[in-house]
Amino acid sequence: MDAILGYWWIIPIVATLVGYKLVLRFFFGAVIIAEDEIGIVNKKFVLWGANRTLPDGAIIALEGEAGYQADTLAPGLHWGLFPWQYEVERVKFITIERGKIGVVESRDGIPLSDGRVLAKRVGCDSFQSARMFLENQGERGPQITIIPPGTYRINTRIFSVNMENMLEIADGMVGIVTTKEGQQLPAGDIAGKAVGGHNSFQDGQSFVTSGGYKGMQEQVILAGRYYINPRFATVEVRDMTSVPIAHAGVVVAFVGEAAEDTTGANFKHGNQVPKGCKGVWNEPYDPGKYPVNSFTHTVELVPTANIVLNWADAKTEAHNLDANLSTITVRSSDGFTLNLDVAQIIHIPRNDAPKVISRFGTVANMVTQVLEPIIGNYFRNAAQSSDAIDFLKDREKRQSEAKAAIQAALQEYDVQAVDTLIGDIVPPAELMKTLTNRKIAEQEEITYGTQKKAEDARMTFEQSKAMAATQANVVASERKVTIADFDAQAAVKQADGVAKSKKINAEADAEVIKVVGNATAERTKAIGTAEAEVIERKIQSMESGNFAMIEVAKALGASGQKWVPEIVMHGGADGKSSNSIADVLMANLIKDNLAPAKPLVKKPKEEKLNEADLAEDKTAVKDGEDKPADVVNPELPTDAILHPTTTLELEEKSVDDEQHDEEK
Repeated sequence: MDAILGYWWIIPIVATLVGYKLVLRFFFGAVIIAEDEIGIVNKKFVLWGANRTLPDGAIIALEGEAGYQADTLAPGLHWGLFPWQYEVERVKFITIERGKIGVVESRDGIPLSDGRVLAKRVGCDSFQSARMFLENQGERGPQITIIPPGTYRINTRIFSVNMENMLEIADGMVGIVTTKEGQQLPAGDIAGKAVGGHNSFQDGQSFVTSGGYKGMQEQVILAGRYYINPRFATVEVRDMTSVPIAHAGVVVAFVGEAAEDTTGANFKHGNQVPKGCKGVWNEPYDPGKYPVNSFTHTVELVPTANIVLNWADAKTEAHNLDANLSTITVRSSDGFTLNLDVAQIIHIPRNDAPKVISRFGTVANMVTQVLEPIIGNYFRNAAQSSDAIDFLKDREKRQSEAKAAIQAALQEYDVQAVDTLIGDIVPPAELMKTLTNRKIAEQEEITYGTQKKAEDARMTFEQSKAMAATQANVVASERKVTIADFDAQAAVKQADGVAKSKKINAEADAEVIKVVGNATAERTKAIGTAEAEVIERKIQSMESGNFAMIEVAKALGASGQKWVPEIVMHGGADGKSSNSIADVLMANLIKDNLAPAKPLVKKPKEEKLNEADLAEDKTAVKDGEDKPADVVNPELPTDAILHPTTTLELEEKSVDDEQHDEEK
């Protein structure tokens, strides 16, 4: 306790530190405002002066009246604000965060004029000066001006600030704007015309000043971030209008100036106007994305590629234009009911797309109003002119006729008919049964024929198999026949060669014989001439009778006949034998003279003539040279060939014998 009492002097210091503000505030009217605060002053009373109370309707004092003062206290130390007269409220600065905007509403100011919902913009340093706001005739109520992100010293007794999200439009999106301030729209208009100077509706006051209209706007805003006062305008974000590939986007505008029809007098089914005017634009959009206000403009997509439409219950294309089309039911001339599936291919050119839309409104309407009745009625009429079976058989013909007829019909509607295809034809069950039975019979006939062909083929196969088994022998025999044929041909060739060789040799031999014969004839002639001369000399040397007898004896001797026996016996006159010397001598003489003489002609030795000699002989004959004298003539007997030497020897011997005989 004593220790505590020893520090009594601290108590006055603490009390002084704690109470100095009270002392300053009470005795000096001092007020300290922190650095992130403002002081809002409320004057409790005014003791004297003309401006002791606020004007009627006012809640903020400009002239020192009792009440909340327009001016605020900045951070720091302020004097003279005695607590019995002034109440100071410390308020934090207002901070607008990034991505936010401050929407302001004023509790004081002049009232809004009739029809206005937002107070006009006045100079007030972003609502940080309530005095400027009131002095510049700022209006009470929601303000058209916003506070962008930042920190502000705002008197919250006059201004209330609410933070709203900043508007952000993503890529590929478009903002459709509806304003709450501006002029009233003219009668018949559904959207305000575009005006400039408002920076994409971020400056509401400029929009109003420029004559902008209240309500939906034709103008849209594109991707980006915008400080748009949500109390001035609301923005609906939608996808941009996309025109896909192989399509044309025909724009139908519900706003804009009226314009004259550009289709001309011949087109009486709808109007077309230039771009920007009210109506169907005569220039369509090509494939791409467009920032179109879908409330003021519609873009009808028209396929520019071939469109397939199916009149079939169970088939629908992706474009869904044929969703309401069904199988066509027709009746033939013989009273049968047929169900017919048809596919129609059409094409709408790009430049004709606005005509189709101005005529029908949509492609779906064109299908319902034109294609469905035209195609359905055509096939119903075609079926009534034919019986059921012929209608089934003449399908290709019907298809070709339908194509031509539908092409001609659709040209009037600016649509090109590419092709008409008949799909499945479903005849009645009773007719189908008859046709099925007939077809089954035909198929059975074909089956039996096929089976017969199969059996024939199997038989042929077995024959071929058996032949193949003996094919080796057949081939061997054929080869033998071929070899024999080749051998025969070789033998014929060889025989032909031998025959030709023999013929050539025979011709050569004949030539040789001819040459030898000629030579032999010449030789014989020469020998005969020589013998004749010898005989002549002999005749001259003896009497003719002796010569004749000698010649007779020679001839008899040459014959080889033994005319005289070896022993000559001579009998007497009485028949008995007697041998006188004279008889014996005569007999011997006769024997010697009549004995076979030696051949006068000796067969010369055959000399083989070689091929060189024959060639020389042929050459000699061909060249016309003298024939050789010693060539033997083959046409004469070989024994008749006389050799010159032998003949001369015989001649000499004959002469000697004759002389000997004469001597005897």
